[in-house]
Amino acid sequence: MGDFMILLVNKDHLFNENMISNFKMVEYENYNEDMLYIEEETFKHFEMLRAHLRIEGIEIDIDDAYRSLESQENIFLKFMRKYGLDKAEEIVAMPGTSEHHTGQALDIVIKMDNQWVVENEDLLANEKIFDRIHRVLKYFGFILRYPKGKEEITGYSYEPWHIRYIGEKEALEIGNLTLEEYLKSKEEK
Repeated sequence: MGDFMILLVNKDHLFNENMISNFKMVEYENYNEDMLYIEEETFKHFEMLRAHLRIEGIEIDIDDAYRSLESQENIFLKFMRKYGLDKAEEIVAMPGTSEHHTGQALDIVIKMDNQWVVENEDLLANEKIFDRIHRVLKYFGFILRYPKGKEEITGYSYEPWHIRYIGEKEALEIGNLTLEEYLKSKEEK
């Protein structure tokens, strides 16, 4: 495996299908019996992350992964009807601006007391568990994509459940930078 190519998809860098034309997607049936599609390397590393966390007594699974432009549009419209346009734009990516289009972004859920914790508010309330998860992400090639205090840079509020595969070398290098800051620092070198 050569250098891993990191795709930046956000409000300023729009997704297009050519970005993932050579990606191999794998099918995965999650805890909820939903069939998900995940980029192959991302899934392999998720499996290693999940196995490691299980040893630490933390059970995780994938709530969402690859999203087509159409499914992203449906999610955005649902949130817009519920919260209005301004709030929806804060918490859900417009179609074409979501990392989920790459198959390398995962929304994870945690299991507590034999129940899957899936609602955003409930996930946010489990900060201690997410702190433990976030500490080990880099060893498996993942980063926390939307960290606290970086909303101005990422354009999104804190999402402890949204992790992104960028490759092991890069994940270890990135430190406390966001993906935007990291890629910009690479350009400047």
